Amino acid sequence: MSTTARDATKQNIFKSMKDITFDQTISHQCGVTMNDSVEARAIAEFMDEDPNVTVTHNPATIRVDGEGKLVFKMDEIGEYLGREMTAETFEVNTSTHYGRMVRVDDNTVVLLGNMDDVMEYIE
Repeated sequence: MSTTARDATKQNIFKSMKDITFDQTISHQCGVTMNDSVEARAIAEFMDEDPNVTVTHNPATIRVDGEGKLVFKMDEIGEYLGREMTAETFEVNTSTHYGRMVRVDDNTVVLLGNMDDVMEYIE
């Protein structure tokens, strides 16, 4: 909010801590944020074909969000990209993630929104 707009409304844009309430529900969402690049755009466009995935383009980043589980298959993304995509390249492109990330093998990276689902990957 600009200074002019703030002066016109005489309102503080920030809430006092006493006025903030926290929702105690558990989210089962997971996702990645990537710096905008050729690889990141290919990952986002490929994942956007899944109706359960939400892709958000920001000025310098791209977010890929899902509910419950996101599966990134490197061979499928590489085919879409037109060149090899490795799990290492994928991890370099994901500047951050939320949820539990499991690298199943050299071809598959899974993000899970529910901690209990991680147990199937633990030996």
